[in-house]
Formats: sequence, C-alpha cells, structure tokens
Amino acid sequence: DHQVKIRGFRVELGEVESVLGSHPGVAWAVAMVREDLPGDRRLVVYWVPELDAPAAEPDLWRHLRDNLPEHMLPGTLVALEDLPRTPQGKVDRRALPVPPAPATGGADAGDARTPVEQSLERLWAQMLGRQRVGVEESFFELGGHSLLATQVMSRVRRLFGVELPLRVLFETPTVAALARAVEGARRAGRSMEAPPLVPVPRHGPLPLSFSQQQLWVLDQMEPGRAHYNIPFAVKLGGLLHPAALAAALGEIARRHETLRTTFAILEGEPVQVIRPPAAVPLSLADLSALPPEPRRSEARRLALAEAKTPFDLGRGPLLRATLLRLAAEEHLVLLTLHHIVSDGWSSGILVRELAALYCALAQGEPAQLPELPVQYADFAVWQRRWLEGEPLDAQLAYWRRQLAALPVLHLPTDRPRPPFQTFRGRRRPVELPAETVRALRELAVQEGTTLFVPLLSGLAALCHQISGQDDIPIGTDVANRTRQEVEGLIGFFVNQLVMRVDLAGDPTFRELLRRTKEMTLAAWTHQDLPFERLVALQPERDPSRSPLFQVKLVLQNNTAEPLKLPGLGLGVLDLDIGSAKYDLLLNLLDGEGGVQGTLEHSADLFEADTVERWLDRFHRILQGAATRPDDRLSAILATAQPAIPIRRSARWNRS
Repeated sequence: DHQVKIRGFRVELGEVESVLGSHPGVAWAVAMVREDLPGDRRLVVYWVPELDAPAAEPDLWRHLRDNLPEHMLPGTLVALEDLPRTPQGKVDRRALPVPPAPATGGADAGDARTPVEQSLERLWAQMLGRQRVGVEESFFELGGHSLLATQVMSRVRRLFGVELPLRVLFETPTVAALARAVEGARRAGRSMEAPPLVPVPRHGPLPLSFSQQQLWVLDQMEPGRAHYNIPFAVKLGGLLHPAALAAALGEIARRHETLRTTFAILEGEPVQVIRPPAAVPLSLADLSALPPEPRRSEARRLALAEAKTPFDLGRGPLLRATLLRLAAEEHLVLLTLHHIVSDGWSSGILVRELAALYCALAQGEPAQLPELPVQYADFAVWQRRWLEGEPLDAQLAYWRRQLAALPVLHLPTDRPRPPFQTFRGRRRPVELPAETVRALRELAVQEGTTLFVPLLSGLAALCHQISGQDDIPIGTDVANRTRQEVEGLIGFFVNQLVMRVDLAGDPTFRELLRRTKEMTLAAWTHQDLPFERLVALQPERDPSRSPLFQVKLVLQNNTAEPLKLPGLGLGVLDLDIGSAKYDLLLNLLDGEGGVQGTLEHSADLFEADTVERWLDRFHRILQGAATRPDDRLSAILATAQPAIPIRRSARWNRS
C-alpha cells in the first residue's frame, strides 16, 4: 500500500511484493526504495526462499518480467534467510541490509571489465531501455528480439569497425561473449566490408532501390491497381488546428525526399525524380451537417474510397492527405501512401514526427527535428554499389541452395484456384492467449531465440497437418535496415524472405524449434538479397499464385508510438480494403497489449468458416507446444483435434 516514484513513474510497492510473493519458491518479499549513495535511488526487493523448494534467482527475474510492467521492475533482488522484525513482529525496514552495487537483472550479473565490454554494456542498456546490464545477462532474457538484434549489430559495426553477422548475437547473447567475438574479429582483421553510406550528388540520374524497382515493374504490368496502398485513418476528438496539421505534413515531406519522389524512364531505365519542397495538399470534406448515422456511413465510405484510389507513380504525389470534418471538435484524418515510398517501420516514423511537429506548430513554436544524415536516394545508390561482386555472389549461392526443389504448398481450397490472382481478400482479428505467449517466449529464451521462431514453427505445423506436406515454405518480412544511418528514414526498405521449415521425421516441438532457429538465422544472415532476385532464381512463374510462397507470417516488434496531440483524443479506424496478396497472411504485432493482429485470406479460395477453423487449430497447436514442447509433433497435432478433412476441392490445387 506504499506508493513511490522511481524515474518519473509511480510504483506500488505492495504490488511488487505481491507479484514476487506469488512465486512458489518465495516465502516472504519486501520492496523498498533505497538511496545509499547520493543520486542512486533504486527499487530493491528483499526475499526469503521457501525452505522446501527455494527459487532460483533467474526464475524470479523471469517471473517479475512476465507479471510487471518495465517501470516497476526492481533494480536489485536480495535473498535473506529471514526478514528482520521489530518487537511487535513487523518487518523492520530500517534493519534491512545495504544491497550490493546495482545491476538490473541480478546482483551476480557482473560488471564490465574491458573497454569493449563497457561500450557494449552502454549500448545494450540504451537499446533495451535499462539503467544497467550485467555482462553475463542474456540479451533475450532481457527482452531482446530479432529487430533489436539487428539494430544492436548495426551499431556494433559502427562502434568497432568490424563486420559480424546477425547470428553471432544469437550464438553469443551476453555482453561478455559478444565482446570476445568483437575482439576476435578485430584480431582476425574482419573489418567492415560494405562501403560507407553517404549523401550523393543530385545532378545526375538517381536509380531505384531493388525493392522499388520490383514494385515499379508490377505497376507497369498492372497500372491503376491499389494493392500497394498503405492507408491510415485517425479519429481526432477535440479542438483541431488544420493549418498546424497541414504545416506538419509539409515539414515531414520537406525532411523526407521520398515523399516528394516520382518515377520516370530515362534511356529505358526507371529513375527517381525528387521534386522541390512544397505544401502537402490537405483536402477538406465537411460532413457535419449530416445526421449522426449517415455521417458515420459517409465517413467510412469516403475513407475506403480514398484507401482504394490508385496512385500514378509518374505524376505523384505519393502521399495524400484528407481531413473529414464530422463536427466542430470531431475529425477524421486520412493519410494514404504508396508502398514504393513507405513501409511498416516508416509508419512509426511518420507518427512520431507528425506528433512532435503538430505539438510545436499548434502552440506557435518553431518546428524543430534533427536533420537526417542521408536520404532514401542515397541508400538506393549505396545498395546498388555494394550488392555486386563477392557480396552478391555469396547471397546468391546461399539462396540457390535454400530454394533448390522448392515445393508448392497445396492447402485444401473451398473453390478452384483462378488462373490469375484477383487479390480479393478478407481478414479477421487475431489475439493469441497471453499464457500461451508467455510460455512460448520462455521456451524461445531457453533455446536462445525469439518469439518469432516458435510462432513460425507452429504455423508450419498447421500447414503440415492440413496439407500432408513435410517441407513447408513460409514467407516473412525483414525490416532490412541493417545500417544505423537509415533507421530514421521514411522509405521502402522492407524485404521478403522464404523460411523453409523442415517437419520430416516427426520431431518433438523442441527439435522442430531448433531446426527452425538454425534455418531462420541463416536466412536473416542472407537477408540483403532483394526479393526480386529470389524470384528470378525460380524461372517458372505461376500467375495463379504469389511467387515462392503462398502463406506468410509477419511479427512486428517495432510498435509505432501512440499518437499524442495536445488537446485531442485519438483513435484509429480500421480500414479493410478487401485485398489479399497471399493464400494466407498472419500479421501479428508483439506489443504491450499482447500479441494481436489479423489473419488475411484469399476470398477466391477459402470460405471464412474454413479459415476460422484453421485459426482455432493454430491456437491449439501453440498451446500444446507451449505446455508439452518435448512431445512429438504428431502427439501435439492429435490433441489439437483430428486433422481437417481434405475436401474434394483439394484436387483443384494440383492443377
């Protein structure tokens, strides 16, 4: 019942004590704030082990992280044989001993001993949002995931001037072990392979990045389609300043050249054309005179119509903004971008910058954000210069081996597959059970990997059960921002990889997870090869299917910060434009509210109830894997209900 303030956050000491005391290996727990050294104000929890089954300290840290928000985690745990008490039998807090020097994650985590360890310790603490990190603490136990791992290794490259693949962090997931790898790379002379990413002159033609060129080619083949639109619809309640909103959008477009870019053909090749900074038109539609129900219907109709309106890549602009006025203090902001100039990571940047700039402009203050070190066109030039010769050959060699004899995944369909993809789709919301996610996350940490790997293994197991195939290709996205210089850019960086999951021989789920981990690490290590080059490795293209894979899993960790604007309440309007690029796409977000997202499916192939049954099966498979990871896959699948009968329509898949 004691409330204290630590680092600006209010913390209920009683709640911290209750959570730690709920662990079966803890008999008593007492939390308090100490300041034994000036300025060293920290939350300390003293605990007494159960005599019969004392807890191990790493288990207690996992228990705390699973049940408390980050700001309520203690700085130190101190184990005592018993708690000191007053003559009245109460805990004597003044008699509690001074704890050892602070180390987030455990007193025995260790201090940095070398300059490399000290630099890495500071880097990890910054990236993981912690005050300190012990040199023997696991990156993944501290909350690291694959996206953070990519960012850490990008900074390691810049800090120490060595080139280490991403898998090194998975294989040496502590500061001490990674420091040894860095020092070994220095001694071996493994200096940076890639050239520096620097601004290039703008007086000559600017090439497209490989990803942009793929989308440009698709647009040339099928112009006037909205498959690659990225729409946002944000509901605003309160007093809005439209001029400040328009000015904020204009400043974002000034900062990011890609939002002022169109595409032309020069001597038979596509090039980027960057236009001078200008205001971003903010169209206004006033619906406030309509009655409430027709107003809501018209707002949704206009939002969907805007989201489905195609872009002209040659004319632009490739960012559109519309403001719907629903009432004096109720608005709907519609933002639509083409994927050729944006991606999911870019959405977070757009939200952060829009919030910061609007806040300043609405209050009459100057709009100030740090200037960007490079622009997207600089990255495109750098990418084409680097990805040639030996680096390209090494990437191609891996993917030729990985994609050799790649099978087509034949899921049973409710209707025959059309000869050409129509991209008609539907989607439904998905939320994974919190207990299952917690257990899978712990299993992933035990195996030195991230939550993505057990989720990928579970989805592959589902596809195995309903198709009868052992070799399952599943697509996924990687942010592909392996250089720190591009982390703050709006642009199309994301790349697609083929994850080929091997389920042969009826492995246990743990064995499957280990196989999948090794395959995933190898794919991430070779993530730089553009997807269009992967597709080119398979010369035969079936226009009725997406190339290389028909099922895709995306797990996003880079959650966009909530949009906060002064004097405004905010909400997001979900826009389903009724499209699907794949047979199945499971798109998940690992955020503070748990793991949530959508399951999108081809409306040409599957009925909604079929996909609903598959989703229920997926939940059961994950639950079985989380609770019985050492069971054979066949046993886990058997308890996830009998296999879904293969319908007569399954033969249509083979044609």
